[in-house]
Order: sequence, then C-alpha cells, then structure tokens
Amino acid sequence: MKEKSSLSVFLNGIIKENPVLVLVLGTCPTLATTTTVNGAFGMGIAALVVLICSNIFISLFRKIIPETMRIPCYIVIIAGFVTMVKMLVQAFLPDLYATLGVYLDLITVNCIILGRAEMFASKNTVVSSALDGIGMGIGFTLALTVMATVREVLGAASFAGIAIPFMESFKIEFMTKAPGGLLVYGLLIALIHVVTHGKAPVKASFSCEGCIHSATCVSGACKREGVES
Repeated sequence: MKEKSSLSVFLNGIIKENPVLVLVLGTCPTLATTTTVNGAFGMGIAALVVLICSNIFISLFRKIIPETMRIPCYIVIIAGFVTMVKMLVQAFLPDLYATLGVYLDLITVNCIILGRAEMFASKNTVVSSALDGIGMGIGFTLALTVMATVREVLGAASFAGIAIPFMESFKIEFMTKAPGGLLVYGLLIALIHVVTHGKAPVKASFSCEGCIHSATCVSGACKREGVES
C-alpha cells in the first residue's frame, strides 16, 4: 500500500469519517461516559485497543472465516479482546473500572467496532486494518474527550476531577445530565459539519453496500440503493 494511501486510511477516522461526530455511531457510550474527562478518555482508549486488535485478527483470518458465520466469528474475536481489556482495567485501574461499569462489557457490541470489522478489516490487509483501527480509535477518543471536557467544565466546574475554583459560581449542572449531553453532542456534530463544509461522506458510509444486514434487509432504503434482498 502506498504511503499516501496509508496516511489517508489513518486520518480518515479522525475527522472525515469520525465515528461519533460524522457517522453518529456509538451514541450510547458517548452520552453515558462523557460526564467526566477521565471516564471518557478511559472508554476511548479501551475501545481503541479493542479496535486495533480485533481489526488485525479479523484481517488475518478473513480468508478462512466462513461467509455465513462471519458475524458470530467477529463477535467472538471482539469479545475476547474486550474481556482482556476489562480484566486489565479492573486489575490496574479500579477507579476507572468502577466509573465505566457495564459500558466496558458493551464494547463487544459497539457498532463502531463491529462495523469496521465488517466494512474494512474483512476486506483489507493487516497493515491497512491496523491503521484504520488506530484512526477510528483516535477519532472516537478525541470526540469523547472533547465532549466530556465541555460537559465537566461547564457542569461540574472541574477538569479530569480537578476543581476549577473560578467556575464554581457559574457551573450549569444541566450539562452533566442526559439533555445536556445531547445538546453538546448536537453542537459538536454541527461544528464538524461546518468544518468539513458538509462534505463528510455520510451517505457513502451509510449506504447498503457493506451493510451487515444487506443480505436479509427488505427495507425501502436497500431497494433504492439497488441491493437485492
């Protein structure tokens, strides 16, 4: 693979196809873990590790995984790495483990990770798949960290658990609650839309081509895209 193409694969997930702010995937952990910077960054790093490892292994075994069993195989591989990450976090970062709770386990069914396995790792080389995992993981981590920074600073008058004294009288507790999370999320999506001039390839990313359900889907969307049900 050419160097330029490798760089493009790596950078793709950071802004152009950011999984959170452009593709709008992984919304559940995004809203749930961004009340604190520490929790958001920890979730991002955990997902980054799982993304890289699962992409590499799925790319390695893509030619021997049966077509009809590919989704169960992907989930087993992803679940294995999630279990290892969970055990490491529990052993060495107990506070983070307590903060993330069930959301660590839910990385297994995170649509970002399964989506990259199906749409990229299963069709590309190990090196490209690793770069894709790194880029998407960094994009996910950055999105969560930025969102958490806004919510924690404005809502709790702190950053990464460190109090900001001059903000104490101005904190907006609404920002640490679900509606505040949705507000910040929407504003960041709008900002990315402005930065990319509305040219982020959302349609291509959400088209029926490469969709894990395209073979059985009977929706009008698939018919419009010309995919046989």
